[in-house]
Amino acid sequence: MAVMTLSLYAQQTDPANESKADDDPFGPTFMPMVKVGKVLEGGDSIQYMEMNNVYVYPPISFSSKKQQMAFNRLVRNVKRVLPIAKEARTIMMETAEFLETLPDKKSKEEHMKRVEKSIWKEYQPKMKKLTYSQGKLLIKLIYRESHSSSYNMIQAFLGPVRAGFYQAFAWAFGASLKKEYDPEGVDRLTERVVLMVEAGQL
Repeated sequence: MAVMTLSLYAQQTDPANESKADDDPFGPTFMPMVKVGKVLEGGDSIQYMEMNNVYVYPPISFSSKKQQMAFNRLVRNVKRVLPIAKEARTIMMETAEFLETLPDKKSKEEHMKRVEKSIWKEYQPKMKKLTYSQGKLLIKLIYRESHSSSYNMIQAFLGPVRAGFYQAFAWAFGASLKKEYDPEGVDRLTERVVLMVEAGQL
């Protein structure tokens, strides 16, 4: 669960972090996918193709160069942190499924300690490269992917004490693990970018 708060780690100590991080992208790239198959219709074999959704939006009219730069930065930030948000969802689902196979509370707690330690080890180097704004975006995109806030997820797996600790850590950097994602409201532009990035259009 530490992936949800590592995004805030050490970003306040280096003002040049943002430019450094942007020069060193990581994580998988979302590419258009085409699936080719065959179906039988009236005794004939017919080929078909399945493709990603294609999203068509009206062009954005920027009122200033600053606004355009902000949009470009949003696209760059989404490309950087969306893969991590998807990985967080996978970790959550796999962990929840495995916990169901464990016999008692003690074994579950021991497993969660191992998971937490493993996440810190794997993701700390990546998280240290994120900027402050990318860390806050990651918190929102984790909510988008999991339909639950980072705080609630940590509370469910590690308990209220650990959730409170991580929330206090995030709060110290001006962020909140309780942030939600509103694709129809304040996060509408972000959702547009996310959908197009997922489809390989950006």
